[in-house]
Amino acid sequence: MLNERILMPSLREKVISPEAAAAMIQPNMTVGFSGFTAVGYPKVIPQAIARLGKAHNLKVLAGASAGDELDGALARAGLVGYRTPFNVSKDLREGINSGSVGYTDQHLGHLPEMVWAGAFGEVDFAIIECCGTTEDGGVIPTLSVGASNTMIASAKHVLLELNLAHPMDIYGIHDIFTVGKLPCETTVPVMYAGDRIGKTAIPCDPEKIVGIVIADGPDGEPRFVPPSDTSNRIAEHIIRLLKQEVDAGRLPKNFTIQSGFGAVANAVLYGLDSDAFGELNMYTEVVQDGALDLILKGRIKTASATSLSLSGKGRQLFYDNLNVLKDRFVLRPQDVSNNCAVIRRLGVVAMNTAIEIDIYGNVNSTHIMGTSMMNGIGGSGDFARNGALSIFMTPSIAKGGAISSIVPMVSHTDHTEHDVQIVVTEYGLADLRGKTPKERAELIIENCCHPDYRPALRAYFENAKAVSKGQHTPHDLKSALSWHQKYLETGSMK
Repeated sequence: MLNERILMPSLREKVISPEAAAAMIQPNMTVGFSGFTAVGYPKVIPQAIARLGKAHNLKVLAGASAGDELDGALARAGLVGYRTPFNVSKDLREGINSGSVGYTDQHLGHLPEMVWAGAFGEVDFAIIECCGTTEDGGVIPTLSVGASNTMIASAKHVLLELNLAHPMDIYGIHDIFTVGKLPCETTVPVMYAGDRIGKTAIPCDPEKIVGIVIADGPDGEPRFVPPSDTSNRIAEHIIRLLKQEVDAGRLPKNFTIQSGFGAVANAVLYGLDSDAFGELNMYTEVVQDGALDLILKGRIKTASATSLSLSGKGRQLFYDNLNVLKDRFVLRPQDVSNNCAVIRRLGVVAMNTAIEIDIYGNVNSTHIMGTSMMNGIGGSGDFARNGALSIFMTPSIAKGGAISSIVPMVSHTDHTEHDVQIVVTEYGLADLRGKTPKERAELIIENCCHPDYRPALRAYFENAKAVSKGQHTPHDLKSALSWHQKYLETGSMK
């Protein structure tokens, strides 16, 4: 079996145990891992590092979040000193918010260029999950690419975790184009979502590979939240908007879409199964089950991403139809999937979620009550700033109604009003394009705010106009964050 997976004979001699690989990782090292949205990350080696328990104060880099076998195991072992650029692990999040783990939240599309620029120092090891290697030592990723090509090129040494749970048949789905250090020597020549511009494996100097560990286990199950009445209502507003945009000629019938992660994003995808739209394309970070269904139905022509985050059922469906889907999916490095020039060139419709939105359209995507990190900004900024249409969506309330998601002023700003065109909750949609600050406030309060909070938000806005004496963006700075303060003191914004 290894002869069929490790196609370069000399590399077969480098198969080692997880414990031998873990012993190579020393305290204070910088380690770059594969993985993007808990897909395609190494599982056996990180757990061995955690069990050994010696590699303290690690600087951990990965494309985005990783699964519990990596982020959770290392965090619980107290080995993570620093992490970037995204997380979903409860244990890691607790370390970040307690101050025991340093954390930099940053745009996912910017991570590779930061690594190339040496912003995190030298990368000592790249630990990469793969399904095999090529005859010249090239690394064949599994279901994500993320920043794996950058980590391999930048690291002094490479450890591979060859995961037998993924068939070698996926060889050919990847499109590895390395942007490299800025300024770029070349443009990223993706003119259509399905264009292939690179190699099918990640180039790697075989001398760098110091060990190959054999594994056999799937990625963890994504945490899919079942569709709810709220998410379905939000999706209905967005589908109605997209139909209007097509009818008005502002979007082509076969437009290109970026879909965020979660129940609302999946609900929107299912809503695109309509004759009102043509054969669509997808240019995004992460493909979920909903997109897989649309491709099999012929509604989506090509899906380009850096990660396939599928349920167990979705993964089985993907592999059962691999002969058809292999030509319909392209998996790229994240500085290509999130490349600003390509997103703008393709006219991508960007859809992302928010934690809270203020009356002028500023968005908080990352922090609870302004101080506690949730996950991170992810790629939302890459797409919101450069998309042809920038949509942010959120349920109107949280914590059973104790929190309003529409507030006078956001407690933390990730996306300014300049990058937010459409705001959507289950109650309605506010089209902010071409609107003044006061007009934006009127639209968001009347169309998006929960009825329980609308009178208070209206009262704040009227008072702000009086206090600021009609200035351009009215605010009463004494009470702009009073809703958050009230929640912290009483457990409710009401």
